[in-house]
Order: sequence, then structure tokens, then C-alpha cells
Amino acid sequence: MTMVIEKMKLGGAGRNVMVKDTIDISGYPTRASSRALKDVEAAQQNAAVVDALFNGGCQIIGKTVLHELAYGTTGINNYAGTAENSRYPGRIPGGSSSGSAAVVAAGLCDFSLGTDTGGSVRIPACCCGVFGFKPTFGRIDRRGVMPEQTSLDCIGPFAASLSLLIEAMRIIDPSLKRLPEATDICIGRVSVEPSAEVQHAIDAVLDASGFVLGKVQLNSMQAAYDAAMVVINRETWNACGHLLETGLIAPDVAARLQAAGQTSDQALAAAEQVRATFTSEVDAALDRFPVLALPTMPDYPLRLEDATDTRAVLGMTAFVRPFNLSGHPALSIPFEGKSGLPVGLQLIAAKGADELLLAVAGELLRRLDSNLL
Repeated sequence: MTMVIEKMKLGGAGRNVMVKDTIDISGYPTRASSRALKDVEAAQQNAAVVDALFNGGCQIIGKTVLHELAYGTTGINNYAGTAENSRYPGRIPGGSSSGSAAVVAAGLCDFSLGTDTGGSVRIPACCCGVFGFKPTFGRIDRRGVMPEQTSLDCIGPFAASLSLLIEAMRIIDPSLKRLPEATDICIGRVSVEPSAEVQHAIDAVLDASGFVLGKVQLNSMQAAYDAAMVVINRETWNACGHLLETGLIAPDVAARLQAAGQTSDQALAAAEQVRATFTSEVDAALDRFPVLALPTMPDYPLRLEDATDTRAVLGMTAFVRPFNLSGHPALSIPFEGKSGLPVGLQLIAAKGADELLLAVAGELLRRLDSNLL
């Protein structure tokens, strides 16, 4: 198993950072952990976010492995290597930003960057027991990040503590404002159906936080999940479908990609209608409660041997993928369930309210007297 596919020492003497290998670094190829891209030429310039890291004095020390072409949720990659989940051995690291979560969990860097198109930061953050943040869609400059065209994908940081995560955000988003006070916030619990142990863990955290809690029903969650799958399939096909001709894509990803090529214009138009409906539904809930809360994943991370069929395990993104469709900022906070396995608390805020979301997370952890701060 591996986490880092290319070691380097670039930039300043500040925070040590690793980045997902869908993010261009000048002079290095961007292969997205795919054999089909093994001979791709080196990038000619840095992604905008890499320049932001250098401007922040960071030192980039490696590129991280991922689920091939960022098109899978388990992180299993038999070509480039499957990142080791050091905190929860034998469990999947999550995908697609598997290596970026794993290197943080293993203490190999101060923070890392991944990308989140359908949960690809929050899922591995949950699986590996670290913090993972998907900012508001469009907030972080994506120039130089694969895929070039997307209506879902966001660059986001991983860190082992909330304070480091916030520091990472300040570096990659200099427009991030001072975090507001978050003492009188009401949190809306989104009604979902996770496993009993996940539900118990999330309820225990929220109840112990002392925040005023209310109930939220998002009736379009399932429709939004399905619509987000349609959109990611069309956009991934547009970006990567031509690579099927190489015959070098792993069978699990190739099968998904082949099926994605059948996505119709009618299905895409219907998905966009669902996007509008669900976005309005989430916005309405956020008018009542400034922050929404629900589990990051419906259950504990699978064992590696039980996660070989990517298409069969896509349901693990049921609680995260809808918020890629809507574009709201989302944070996964690490906790554990009764069995000593990872559970993520996912917090959602209004578009552009990334600062409030991070502030509420900080206040929640302070109230729990957590050592994660």
C-alpha cells in the first residue's frame, strides 16, 4: 500500500503540504493515479491553488494517490496503490482523495489538498478520522485542476485539527474573513437513516453540544443524489471518456465510465431541474437554521475485502453527494462510534457562509472540550 506517488520539496519553509494528483504542479505530470495517463507530459504551469500555497510560504512535499481518475469512493487502486488507513487498519481509506486523507492521518504533513465532486474530500476524511472541508462551490480557484470543466468539483483541505484546517483555508482562500461568533446558533438535524451506531454517535455529539436543535426534512435528498450521479457521469465522460480507447483503465472505473457514456441529454436536463429544487429546499432549511447537521456516511467504512465493486458501494456517498449538486459548503468532523470505528459529523451552511460553518465547528468542539482543537 502507498499514499504518496511522487515526493518533492518545492516552495517555502512553512507548512508541509501534499496535494492530490489531479492538481497541476509545474514540471510534474498529473496522472490521476491512472495507467492510462502514465505517459502524459509534465504540467507547464502550477494550478492556481498551488501558487496560493507557495504564496502562503508552504512547502509541497508530495503528490498523493487517489481512486483512479477521481471516479470512485473506496480509494482502492490496484495500479497506483491503495492508501493505507493507518488509524483504522483494514478499512478502506475512502475516495477519491484517499491519499490526501491518509497522509494527514499518518502525520506525514501538516495539511493536504483533495477535490470533492461527490464526497471525495468528506468521505476519506470520515474513513481516516480527520477533518475534511468542501468549500462553497467556486470559492477556491480551480484553474489547473482535473477535470477542467465541472459544475460539482471543489478543492478542499484535510487536517488533523480544526485550527490547521482553518489555517489551510486562509492560505488557499485569502478572502476568508475573520470567523464570527457562533454561540447562539440553532442547528437543524437533517432526517436521514444511518446505521444505529452512527446515529447514536451523531446524536450523542449534538446533544452534548448544548446547541438548540431542530428537525429538518429534506424531501429531495434521494432525488438530489440520483441527479448528482447523472451530472458527474456526464462530466466525467466528457473529461475522461476518450481514455477508454487505451484499454488501460482498471475494470471497475472502466465499467462506470462506459456506462456514463450512455447518459442522455434528457437525463441531464432532468437532473438540472432537481438541482434547482434541492438547492431551494436546502436554502429554505438554512433560513430556519444557519447550520444543518447529519452524518457524513451512513455506516462505518467497509473492510477492504468487502469494497471491491465500486458501483455496489456508491451508496456510502448518500449523505454527501447531494450537497455537491447544490454547491453548499460542507465540513466533516471526526468522531468514533461504539465499535471504535470512525464516524463523521457533517455540517452544512449557506453558500458563502464558510466562515460561519468553521466557527460553529469550533464552538461545538470547544463545548465538547475536544482535544481535536
